Amino acid sequence: MKKLFYFGTLFLVLFEMANVYFIMPMPGSQKMESLDLAYFLYSWRWLFRILFMLMILAGIRFAFSTSKWLVLGSILLLLGIAYACNFIMAADSMFKQPVALIFKNSAENKVETGRLILGISLNGESKAYPIQFIGYHHQVRDSIGGKPIMVTYCTVCRTGRVFEPLIEGKAEEFRLVGMDHFNAMFEDKSSGSWWRQVSGKAVAGPMKGKSLPEIPSNQTTLEKWIELYPNTLIMQADEKFKEKYEGVSKYEYGESKSKLTLRDQASWKDKSWVIGVENGSESKAYDWNRLQKERIIHDVLGGQPVVIILGGDNNSFVALERQNKEQLFNLRNDSLISADNRYNFIGISSDSTKSNLKRLNAYQEYWHSWQIFHPLTKK
Repeated sequence: MKKLFYFGTLFLVLFEMANVYFIMPMPGSQKMESLDLAYFLYSWRWLFRILFMLMILAGIRFAFSTSKWLVLGSILLLLGIAYACNFIMAADSMFKQPVALIFKNSAENKVETGRLILGISLNGESKAYPIQFIGYHHQVRDSIGGKPIMVTYCTVCRTGRVFEPLIEGKAEEFRLVGMDHFNAMFEDKSSGSWWRQVSGKAVAGPMKGKSLPEIPSNQTTLEKWIELYPNTLIMQADEKFKEKYEGVSKYEYGESKSKLTLRDQASWKDKSWVIGVENGSESKAYDWNRLQKERIIHDVLGGQPVVIILGGDNNSFVALERQNKEQLFNLRNDSLISADNRYNFIGISSDSTKSNLKRLNAYQEYWHSWQIFHPLTKK
């Protein structure tokens, strides 16, 4: 009977470790097709725990009579591993939500204007979310233009996305649960389904196949965003997380030393930067090094003429639809100059009688992330 105690202890230790291994960046875990297994183990975690605990209880008296110190050591090891896996290494314990969400206008702002931000402009209201802050938090819940929003960022994929936290029209709460293929995943409170940050799609659970509505956003420097939207509000640092923010301070410039978040300066390596653009069913990745060299790229994507632009600050970028293939631009002081018109950086025409250029969703991302989640992408 004493074997029941030791087998129960061993199985419970392995089970707790497996629950963390498959959804955290452990060696080999993020390259496996293990999402369904991970969700199965997580969904039935209490059944497995009860089963292994019953084995432990059935055999503990017999094991204790043979070697009480080995039993006590086994129990202490089990408790330590269970605590570490469920509290210390839990994703939402490592990356907490802001306690106070504070915004300032440009005159009162304390964030360095050279910092990168995710900017949102909706229904006459504009807000900027510094990547240094949302990169740590992974998600920030807010509202803009009368709509609730969920501002997300995954530093391991270098992906920023903004969604309406609505499932089938109903408001929902989400928590960071882990990652799959190096991309952050969120769990909704109502159904326990897992949602992928890079796409807003449910990939496991009752809501599998559903999608969160995406809110268009732009990645620019704060200085450029203030220039485009002078009345913007800017998210400020939550003083409680000052040390956490400092740990992300070099990330946005590609100066992180971590293997998970570093930048490869060469092109088309796993950690190389690309600009990913989607139009209809087609997607394409544009090499960041090429964009820095050329600054403006004319192309056709999904049958639509497009243009990709890098601002003079070497960080702000935008993708716009051209009106036709013949419409070509020169870039002058971050303005687009065509044969018959002039547009600002985000495609607003200087001539009120002419149409503005439509913006496309465009994201700066690590190449490994873009190609994993866009397997048919062009480059």
